[in-house]
Amino acid sequence: MSHDDRKRAIGKVVSVAADRFVVEMHVGTDNFTVVGFDDVHYVARLGSFLMIPSQSEYVVVEVVGLRERDASTSSERGDFDRAGSSKYLDVVPVGMLPMRGGAFRFGVSVFPSLYADALYALDGELDRIFETEAAVVPSIGPDGGVCQPEGATRYRVLPIGKSVVFEDYDVKVRLNEFFGGHVAVLGNTGSGKSCTVASVLQSLFDKPDEHHARGATFIVFDVNGEYHEALAPLAKDGGIGVHRVTLDGTTAGFRMPHWFLEMAEWELLLQASERTQLPVLRTALGLTSLFHANTPDALALREHFVATCIIECFRGADGDSPVSKFQRVVSLLQKYPTNDLNMALLNRFSPNFQYGNFSGNNQSAFLDEVRKKLQKDAPLPAYNRTPFSFDELHECLDFAILYEEAHGNRQIRDYCSSMVTRLRSLQERTEYAFLRHEGADVGAAVSDLEFLTNIVGLERAVGEAFTKRNQVIIIDLNSVEDEIVELVSAVIARMLFRFLRHAEPRNRFPIHLLLEEAHRYIASTPSRFSIDATKIFERIAKEGRKYGMFVLLASQRPSELSKTVLSQCSNFLVHRIQNPDDLSQIRQMTPFISDSVLKRLPSLPRQHALVFGTSVNLPTTFKVREASPRPRSDDTAVVDLWFHEEGRAADIRLAPADTAGGEPMAVNEASDDDIF
Repeated sequence: MSHDDRKRAIGKVVSVAADRFVVEMHVGTDNFTVVGFDDVHYVARLGSFLMIPSQSEYVVVEVVGLRERDASTSSERGDFDRAGSSKYLDVVPVGMLPMRGGAFRFGVSVFPSLYADALYALDGELDRIFETEAAVVPSIGPDGGVCQPEGATRYRVLPIGKSVVFEDYDVKVRLNEFFGGHVAVLGNTGSGKSCTVASVLQSLFDKPDEHHARGATFIVFDVNGEYHEALAPLAKDGGIGVHRVTLDGTTAGFRMPHWFLEMAEWELLLQASERTQLPVLRTALGLTSLFHANTPDALALREHFVATCIIECFRGADGDSPVSKFQRVVSLLQKYPTNDLNMALLNRFSPNFQYGNFSGNNQSAFLDEVRKKLQKDAPLPAYNRTPFSFDELHECLDFAILYEEAHGNRQIRDYCSSMVTRLRSLQERTEYAFLRHEGADVGAAVSDLEFLTNIVGLERAVGEAFTKRNQVIIIDLNSVEDEIVELVSAVIARMLFRFLRHAEPRNRFPIHLLLEEAHRYIASTPSRFSIDATKIFERIAKEGRKYGMFVLLASQRPSELSKTVLSQCSNFLVHRIQNPDDLSQIRQMTPFISDSVLKRLPSLPRQHALVFGTSVNLPTTFKVREASPRPRSDDTAVVDLWFHEEGRAADIRLAPADTAGGEPMAVNEASDDDIF
């Protein structure tokens, strides 16, 4: 052992077992404090590390207990000499560290001998244990070449706070492992989750020199409207862009065209029953695409559907009058004319479109012409999300019901009445105004690509090239209810996931979804709302890493989160958690964490957290770096607001009674030329 090692010895190993050692501290140590050659070290904090030399390596041990004298030799007297008593540390082995440089590795292959020295850990050794020696490394250019400007740097590890065990020691996470996997930030309400998330992003984007994290993309689903205040100051010319759009239930803010919804999302939104309503809805959505297609096959299929429905109209219900049947055919030909089935054809057999001119022979001849357009074994039309209006979907739904009636399902209209009512409700409810596009909106429809490039902060440069405009995109969902939050998050997540799956080259455009209050829409039980967002987020959790899509979820109820999503998280920042169900959930999801570590969670102070996962070698308790500015999540100062002089006006502004959902109308900060 070197001379420097001898100078930092604090005691000797007096007991060795496979899973636990006992260290007796040297006589004369006061309150477990050691004055070393470099600093004063308080070596008995629970969770601190000691180094025990063994051959050419150190056995790294964690302190899990401390006592003043060995229980086996304790005196039966009620008093004893505390100053002269022996002091013992209970420690558990966690890994091995080479003495002369090299990487830390888990597990102990060589156990120390009795009376081996126990040393306090130096900062350099802690950096090697946590693999955070070099926080900043030189940047590289495209294809590994020289970067511009030369000498620019990039982060390799990111400081997130100060250790509560090792004095003034920065706790850092390795960026590749932390942001290259899914992250969970958990803790009771008021424990500091929002400040932790804001602090981590501020640390990432506050890099002082020229190379900022310009390639990052964070999409924040801000359900409480609290992140804009903390993240907006990160914007800087030539560096980072921060953009917020607000979903307030009207057409003035965030817009998401309804034809972006996939078939399965329509099925959930309209709660279509599987056996009766679902086939009709699929046909109706396929017809919205068919009636906008102009290929020969599409035109022939359209004529088949129109012909089938015309014949069904004349068959009709027994209680329908001949005039009403005729008028229904007129309406059908006016709305959905084809090259051969149109009002001109009807005029040949019923001049001036009068039913009185539509004699039995004329009607038979007309129907013979219509039957020529029928196809044998005609396929059902496919839904390809061509832009359409809600009115068109209503008409296509009626068309699909007629088509089913023509094939003998005479009760299908009654079976589908509840689905038709739900569709009408969607068209009338103000909170769904962001989804509905009618008339001119449909004509000026944006493509999926335009919508998504704006969502991820891209803007088109020259030709097919894109440049990064915004690195942080905040979707403010504070003014809408949970069912809208679930719908918006599910559809955007699904579209982005598909976008990355088809992007070339693969895995070169990482996207992080920040899911605030994730338990509200990624639940362990099926959602009571129409869209179940859990399914898409579970798929992203399982497959997203391959394509560069990651989730950073924050929740106060881990027991209510989807177990699939939580189990795929590779890094955890855990604040104070006191609920036994939540503690049990964390214990099940993280079996490699010792009980001694988990027992700290109920007593963690505010702004303190436990970090563990792939980005740190060992679980570490730390005080989170102060977020400045802070999110809008401060506690209510009840005493200040309750006790005041008579006559002071209430410090609150109320929204007009006619706003959507009774909520205050948020201000949209998007510019007029945004596509939302």
